[in-house]
Amino acid sequence: MSGVTDLPFRQLAWRFGAGLVVTEMVASRELVGNRNESWARLKGAGLRPHMVQLAGRDPHYMAEAARIAAGQGAEIIDINMGCPAKKVTSGACGSALMREPDHALKIVESVVAASPVPVTLKMRLGWDENSLNAPYLASRAEQAGVQAVIVHGRTRMQFYEGKADWDAIRAVREVVSVPLIANGDVDTAEDCADILRRSGADAVMLGRACQGRPWHAGVLAGHTAPEAGMVPVLATEHYDAMLDFYGEGPGLRHARKHLGWYLDRARVPVTDETRAAVMTSRDPAEVRALMTAALSAGANDESMKEAA
Repeated sequence: MSGVTDLPFRQLAWRFGAGLVVTEMVASRELVGNRNESWARLKGAGLRPHMVQLAGRDPHYMAEAARIAAGQGAEIIDINMGCPAKKVTSGACGSALMREPDHALKIVESVVAASPVPVTLKMRLGWDENSLNAPYLASRAEQAGVQAVIVHGRTRMQFYEGKADWDAIRAVREVVSVPLIANGDVDTAEDCADILRRSGADAVMLGRACQGRPWHAGVLAGHTAPEAGMVPVLATEHYDAMLDFYGEGPGLRHARKHLGWYLDRARVPVTDETRAAVMTSRDPAEVRALMTAALSAGANDESMKEAA
């Protein structure tokens, strides 16, 4: 969820009851090299336990990054071997590491040895349908000291196409005793129950289902959803938090995709003109006004339905 689960997003998710929130992936080499963006991604702001996800392929840099992250307050280190993005896999990182299980395990061993806090591993089912090696890698990772495994029910070559295979995750359950977290296409409470039953997992991780509604993980965990009239307030609050976190110029750019996701979920379809105005405006006051108007449409009707 690079570019999505930054600190402002995680703060909203946490506020509404998400059981655990994870940083965007932090590039290990850049963190060790003191790149500002990587350091910004480490911030936890009191959201405990603070879980930091690291990405990279060099065992040395991954180990050093784990030490740095723990020194900055990380209480869980997650190793990214699941990202399918081309810009990540072209550097033989993310899910590309599943093509090199021996090298992947060297990374795991190095991070576990270096980290004073628990280490977890995020992966997919495999690189493609001919190399479904998640059970093998998960088992070896557990032997190396990983304390939880997270599996997305697709291969890398599937990206996000088709439907996540929740049944296939069970093959990992059968070979590991550490907590297993299932991920992929979970959107409703019924999905949560189904993926847990079919995979044998201990918990569920949400990703894209939270775009445009950072509170959704908490809602599926049994917490109260915000009332319809609160959505525009939360969206503009999220927008302001991004401007504060990144600074106004960069914040405007970072916020656009989030604003688009809020508009995608608006109760009344948003006009192309309104969407274009939101996406191109460099005036925060104008953006707030446009978002409030777009997300308030139909909210009163929805509130009346809920009251009835």
